[in-house]
Amino acid sequence: MEIFGSDVMQATVQILKNSKHHHNQSYTALDLMAADIPTVAPLLLATLDPRQNKQAELDLREIEKLPGYSIILLEIIAAPAQQETTRLASALCFKNFVRRCYNDENGQHLLPDDEVNVIKTQLLNLMVSSPPRIQAQLGDAISVIAQCDFYDRWQNLVGDIVSRFSTDNTVTNTGVLQVAHSIFKRWRPLFKSDELYTEINHVLGTFSTPFLSLLETTDQRVEADKGKKESLLQLFTTLEVMMQLVFDLSCQDIPPEFETNLQAVSGVLLKYLAYNNPLLETDDDSEVGVLELVKADIFEVLILYTTRYEDDFGPLLESFIQSGWNMLTNIGPETKYDILVSKALQFLTAVCGNAGHAQSFNNESVLESIVEKVIIPNLSLRESDIEMFEDEPIEFIRRDLEGSDNDTRRRAATDFLRKLRDHFNELVTRVVMKYVHLFLAEYVKDTEGKWRSKDTAVYLFSSIAATGIATSTQGVVSMNPLVDIVEFFQTNIASDLLAESTVQTILKVDAIKYLYTFRSHLTKEQWHSAFPLLVANLNSPHYVVYTYASISVERAMFLTNASHEPIFSKSDIQGSATNLLQHLFTLIQKDTEPEKVQENEFLMRCAMRVLIVIKDGVLEVVDSVLPQVVNITTVISKNPSNPRFYYYHFEAVAALIRWGSPTQPDKFEQTLYEPFSEILRNDIQEFVPYVFQLFAALLEANPAGTISDYYRTIIPPILQPVLWETKANVPALVRLLSSFIARDAAQMVVNNQIEPVLGIFQKLVSSKVTEAAGFELLEVVVGTFPFDALKPYFSQILQLVMMRLQGSKTDQLGLRFTHFFHFCSMRAGQGLGTDVFVEQTEALQPNLFPELYLGILLPTTPTLTRPLDRKLAALSELTTLLTSQAFNTRYLKGWGKTLLSLLSLLSDAPRLQHTTDYIVLEHDVDDLSFGQGFTQLSVLKRPGKDWVEHVRDVPAWVRGQVAEAKAKGVDLEKLAAERLPPVVTGQEELQKALGQVGGLVA
Repeated sequence: MEIFGSDVMQATVQILKNSKHHHNQSYTALDLMAADIPTVAPLLLATLDPRQNKQAELDLREIEKLPGYSIILLEIIAAPAQQETTRLASALCFKNFVRRCYNDENGQHLLPDDEVNVIKTQLLNLMVSSPPRIQAQLGDAISVIAQCDFYDRWQNLVGDIVSRFSTDNTVTNTGVLQVAHSIFKRWRPLFKSDELYTEINHVLGTFSTPFLSLLETTDQRVEADKGKKESLLQLFTTLEVMMQLVFDLSCQDIPPEFETNLQAVSGVLLKYLAYNNPLLETDDDSEVGVLELVKADIFEVLILYTTRYEDDFGPLLESFIQSGWNMLTNIGPETKYDILVSKALQFLTAVCGNAGHAQSFNNESVLESIVEKVIIPNLSLRESDIEMFEDEPIEFIRRDLEGSDNDTRRRAATDFLRKLRDHFNELVTRVVMKYVHLFLAEYVKDTEGKWRSKDTAVYLFSSIAATGIATSTQGVVSMNPLVDIVEFFQTNIASDLLAESTVQTILKVDAIKYLYTFRSHLTKEQWHSAFPLLVANLNSPHYVVYTYASISVERAMFLTNASHEPIFSKSDIQGSATNLLQHLFTLIQKDTEPEKVQENEFLMRCAMRVLIVIKDGVLEVVDSVLPQVVNITTVISKNPSNPRFYYYHFEAVAALIRWGSPTQPDKFEQTLYEPFSEILRNDIQEFVPYVFQLFAALLEANPAGTISDYYRTIIPPILQPVLWETKANVPALVRLLSSFIARDAAQMVVNNQIEPVLGIFQKLVSSKVTEAAGFELLEVVVGTFPFDALKPYFSQILQLVMMRLQGSKTDQLGLRFTHFFHFCSMRAGQGLGTDVFVEQTEALQPNLFPELYLGILLPTTPTLTRPLDRKLAALSELTTLLTSQAFNTRYLKGWGKTLLSLLSLLSDAPRLQHTTDYIVLEHDVDDLSFGQGFTQLSVLKRPGKDWVEHVRDVPAWVRGQVAEAKAKGVDLEKLAAERLPPVVTGQEELQKALGQVGGLVA
């Protein structure tokens, strides 16, 4: 149904129709003409060519609107005559097409049933017969379809997978098992529910027995082919997936077939945990072999069974503990074993999590053996670690500091040691400190030759000193009371931080990291002494040193005390800000290649934090910093490769705009317009949502200024539907469009741009994903444009909402529409108000408003939770009671219910904090996820819009309005006494309500 008739909206409607593939032509794969393939195949090949890929992708987007496009892609994949690169491109395209166009947000198919059936019939056969690279893409596509249709609309899938199990074709087995794993692994994080268990039972009833048979067959073939390398590699690849499936199938509960055969299954696991065969060993010390992966997956299963199924698995555990111990005490230091060692240590950590099993470690000699044979070898630096430190410093930092790689030996050994300490703190601390002192003594005897001993000592000490979980904001929060971290620092570490060139580089890093780790336990005075030392280390020639220094400086500036006050204020940083920022930007731009400029996100995060801390102090550095950020923006736009870096970069730009642009709007607008526009012109998709937010911030920074012509040129493009197709753009586009409306509403009316704007609202409100953004835009439209200009469209706006409420109402839609009603009710002075809303609603259908009000608006009002929303609702309801002709003449029942709703709101009146400051980094950016979705720039985050900001004290305002109405002859207390009885049951409730009303009048 077309509501708004502009060309823009017509284009939007057409795009929506096309993208949903609502064509009625019925066909099978045989109906497709071969001439279609020669058209599509060259375009697929062109998508792999950087010189042609963008145009080829646009052409394919047009072709995909035609009937049977997905089947054409499958035909190309299946055609042996096609180049393998073309077939691979078709598989990639098919996978992405399925992700976008197979189903809508409600899980309904966007493709015709005939096409869906052909896909499901052909896809699994095609996958198992394809080369490995193509097989992987088609497996992903099956997984995407299964997320929508499995299991209720694809009940034969598991049977189809099982039917392809083979006693002699390992490649086929691996392929179909990988498909099964891609589907079943989604059970792992889910909470128990009847629906989930119904699905799992459906799978287990068909899959379990054949799967165990295949496991037995695969085991037998390993024995038979133990001297055949190629066969063994394929068989162990199959075993790897099978171990993952054992975990998948057991993640919610032990499958009955597994429980019945637990002894046999455990025997297979134990066998392969101890299995060795020279044919499976890799020649490269850094290349992980398939045997190590199988063993690591077995440990994952053991961790699950140890922590979840102790009653069933406990009696079998001892053999696995012994096997794990033997492996850890005999395995080499090569990096190819890192994942395996980490999983083995995690398994022992899980064993220690059980108090009964942990008692076997409650012995000093046992603990000494563990520390000496397992903990220390896996905490100590290896040659490979030092090589990474020197050759791949950024990777060394990410692994060591962030915890992004949980499969490091150091981390797993630390967790194991801490779990032991949780049970036996005094004993473990005594044993570990003996080794700490031993290593420190070795270092003192030979500071140049034994520096690794000190590194091990510091790491050992830190491992037992910290308790609980370290946070990204505060670092280690709780401490082991048996050690003194300040004394240890002063005695053993401070000298390394102070030394300029005489200390080994890694020990310098250890000193900086020590401060970083225990940062929340330093006093403000201690931090103010340590901070200059950290800043001085930014001048180090060593990449890891200056990067660790930047990390610690940034985290120090983020620290707060117990009262949530920052340790470092603006005045503490302002004096050194210019030099600090200049040095950071010099380090960032030391290499001019785009990949190198954005390699080190830690340096950019530090620069960002400086700008945030100094706030309006940016005015003192803007002349030197603004050209730097423009240059960095230009360089990294050529090849965005590090999402964290450019997130921090755009937060830094946002800080400059927020605190600098209000004072120098022309400078910022003129300097940033061209690089930002270039990003939009070149469609740098990773940056576009950030640029929209920053453009909006520039407009908001100068609310009273005349908008420039070059900014007006942005308005027509953002009204085009194509930009709004990308969901990641929507929140930023809504803010940008809202900013334009606030600055340029009069000119937009002259330019006939209201209708295109409402067309955007129509598009947004039609989807559950964007409905909230749609109402955000609508309230800006109604709150800014003259109502006379909007009145011709208002009933159509309501009609759009009614269609959604009737067709696919969500809780969020009900809340946003209720908020919109209260918002309109408070705009009587601008031509709207409750009575106009009633009139416009009734124009759609007689008696629609009472049904809408009693069925949705009134029941939803108490569920508004944000203080600003509750404030608006309270003001709206009182205004309606006192001024609405409709409620005071026709809707007396509604009047009484509205009064009760108002009294309920006022019994918990919203307490508002009035501030002109935005929320700065409400949560740390490390908590954010990065990808193709929208990422809010936290520096620009605003509190919700307060449409009735003139009211500061709600109860006082209510009393004033009630008194003013009474002076004009509208007595709320008298009206309540007359109108409440029909809606209040019981004399006691009535008297209570009247007493509340009397309190308002008093």
